[in-house]
Amino acid sequence: MGCENVKLILREPLDRIFSYEVPENAQDTRLDIFLCSISTGLSRSRIQALIKDEHAKVNNRPSKPSHKLKAGDRVSLSIPPPVAPILTPDDVDFQIIHEDTSLIVLSKPPGIVVHPAPGHSTGTLVHGLLKHCKDLSGIGGTLRPGIVHRLDKDTSGLMVVAKNDQAHASLARQFKSGLVKKQYIALVHGRISGEGGKMDLPIARHPAKRKEMAVVTSGGRRALTLWQKVAEFQSGFSLLSVSIKTGRTHQIRVHLSHEGHPVAGDPVYGYGRNWWKKCFNQKGAVLNLKRQMLHSERLGFTHPASKRYMEFEAPLPDDMKQVLEFIKWLDLQL
Repeated sequence: MGCENVKLILREPLDRIFSYEVPENAQDTRLDIFLCSISTGLSRSRIQALIKDEHAKVNNRPSKPSHKLKAGDRVSLSIPPPVAPILTPDDVDFQIIHEDTSLIVLSKPPGIVVHPAPGHSTGTLVHGLLKHCKDLSGIGGTLRPGIVHRLDKDTSGLMVVAKNDQAHASLARQFKSGLVKKQYIALVHGRISGEGGKMDLPIARHPAKRKEMAVVTSGGRRALTLWQKVAEFQSGFSLLSVSIKTGRTHQIRVHLSHEGHPVAGDPVYGYGRNWWKKCFNQKGAVLNLKRQMLHSERLGFTHPASKRYMEFEAPLPDDMKQVLEFIKWLDLQL
């Protein structure tokens, strides 16, 4: 259904109250589908929950998600403010590489979310940091104390966390200015020609998939990714050393997927997890990838207090080592 003719009657950003007039081309459309087609930034399940809680009305009356709309109906949607979870210290697994009075450098295992978000109110890296120390910088806000940058849930490796506001401000400036060295190891599909290169392609929110990013021709933010080939495998994979000069959401995964070499195991921008089960359940060997094969290997920055350049390295986690050993074994079978 196209809703390009929807007329926005009222929008109050502070109260998150929306009101719409249903156009002719939305006649007989379900209420939940109609609201999904509007740029509210909400998922269909979230919208259905709001409708059931009577936060959405048709002609000032509560309705059901399946209610069929008529042209000219007035649909209102009230989005209540999120309730911030109370952060309590928790035991969360991560390895401390370096710590001083200004900052913590740590290696994050895969499967851990960095800070609380919808669906992840406990067990995040922030909860673990609060258990480890109580003097994290407050600049990041109550849900993100000390957090200067992020890694995706299923990306492993190095992060730096600020322990005071001065360190937070200094590190944030370095990240924003592209002065932080961020080097990753990525296992990707395909045998890449050449020994290295760069991807200078703008990235923005995917026009149709709300939770995904994409390379766009206009309107995106610049994203620069450099890569060097570390190894190439006859079975159809390459191991890359990847450095990013910008910090766009999902940048490495989006760029490599756009170039036809998605990160192995990437369930969003790649071939997913089931592909491995189908293709590599042979000769008595079964490989079950549970996440994208992407690891933050090196991190370098100027220390906020000493002003000295520091660089850290985190070895590959066991799951990536096992995958690489499997691929080397597979090459021997060819």
